Amino acid sequence: MGKMLAYDFGASSGRGIIGEINNDMLKLREVHRFSNDPVIFSDYLQWDILRLCHEVKQGILKCKNAGEDIASIGIDTWGVDFGLLDSSGELLKNPYHYRDKRTDGMIEECLKYIDKKELYKRTGIQSAKYNTIYQLLAMKTLEDKSLDEASTLLMMPDLINYMLSGEMVSEYTECTTSQLYSHNLNDWDTYIIDKLNIPQTIFTKIVKPATVIGNIRKSICEELNVSPALVVAVASHDTASAISAVPSEGEDHVYISCGTWSLLGIETDQPITCDKAFEYNFTNEGGIDNKITFLKNIMGLWIVQECKRHWEKEGHNIGFSELVKMAQSEKECVSFIDPDNLLFYAPNNMPSKVRQFCMDTNQPVPETYGQIIRCIEESLAYKYRWAIEKIEEITSKKINTIHMVGGGIQDQLLCQLTANATCRKVIAGPVEATAAGNILAQAMVLGKVKSIAHGREIIRNSFDLKTYLPQDTNIYDKGYQKFLKILSLK
Repeated sequence: MGKMLAYDFGASSGRGIIGEINNDMLKLREVHRFSNDPVIFSDYLQWDILRLCHEVKQGILKCKNAGEDIASIGIDTWGVDFGLLDSSGELLKNPYHYRDKRTDGMIEECLKYIDKKELYKRTGIQSAKYNTIYQLLAMKTLEDKSLDEASTLLMMPDLINYMLSGEMVSEYTECTTSQLYSHNLNDWDTYIIDKLNIPQTIFTKIVKPATVIGNIRKSICEELNVSPALVVAVASHDTASAISAVPSEGEDHVYISCGTWSLLGIETDQPITCDKAFEYNFTNEGGIDNKITFLKNIMGLWIVQECKRHWEKEGHNIGFSELVKMAQSEKECVSFIDPDNLLFYAPNNMPSKVRQFCMDTNQPVPETYGQIIRCIEESLAYKYRWAIEKIEEITSKKINTIHMVGGGIQDQLLCQLTANATCRKVIAGPVEATAAGNILAQAMVLGKVKSIAHGREIIRNSFDLKTYLPQDTNIYDKGYQKFLKILSLK
């Protein structure tokens, strides 16, 4: 039986990774990596979806040229963004980027149609200006003709699956990020859709993870001279795929999927939409195996990435590892930011934004590279602690362990700071959790993995995990109280 090909699209880069499972061991190998750069066109931030589809084909071609027999392909991406197709299946325009300014003020606009708390009770999704619901409302408000001309809406992974297979379906985990899905109905929420006067007809059938969508189109097979591999709906929201591969046991843990965003939460059987969950702006997204991922979206290493990008523009090409070393040598608990403040949402001159926040809150202003990175990463670790304490408050569960997965765990300082700031054990790994979770869903279709529990056992067998224990807890406890006071958090 052939191998499995996972495409993991992040907000800054994408990669194709081959996976194979033998004797309950998973091996991954990267075959193709490419940048994913948003494009500003006619003053709007957009995704270059045609190039991304081209990169998918290039990865398949590389597999063929390397003599790899591919049995199946799975796609995962970030959440909320989508493309619109006309009645002939042609893309009407490039998908907009979730950081585009079009959604400014749309949360407030939405309140004219539906109460914020009612919206949360129906969808379980936190109010965030980038959600699909606000993107569609922006199109209505701006009288974007493409919405009137649209026959079908496909979320980003579904759009790429359509390019590959010719089949138009919507995968469950990705749909739930839209704030237009009802966990109670197990379907699109037509009540909300009608309230906003969005056409119901553009929404397609929803399929669960580990479902065969179809085969690679005949035209693509002929173009690339490859066999028609299966196109599989995996847990196509990258967070859901990453959580699938968390090597956890028991229930006394939280996960942090750590990258551009930090997604921190737990798995539950039912959505949690109580008043406290609403107040703290937690979200209930779809997971694999009919689970709900109850989590907090935290800005994550985006702020570090943007600092690095700015310094590169200034001619200072400093690697991440060097920046981390600089941060390690700086004094702890000097200055803090709120990673989720809207000041840090958009790109451009992130170091000055960090300094501005500290200045506005009467803190020592970080000046050096190391001081800025230390400020960001300690702030992230403290925001993790705040979110964990709120989960404990909402669920009455005691959290003893943090499982950190994803590319962000290569930053060992962040892992150690997380242990220090939260006063909890951190187990880090695997780095390639999203790709591993993508592969596991394909392997379930192919009969190589019996269940998610079996898949997680395979992950524990296959990857080295690193444990971080809390250090200097008295110092970091005092720092946390300072952090809460500066940010006015309860």
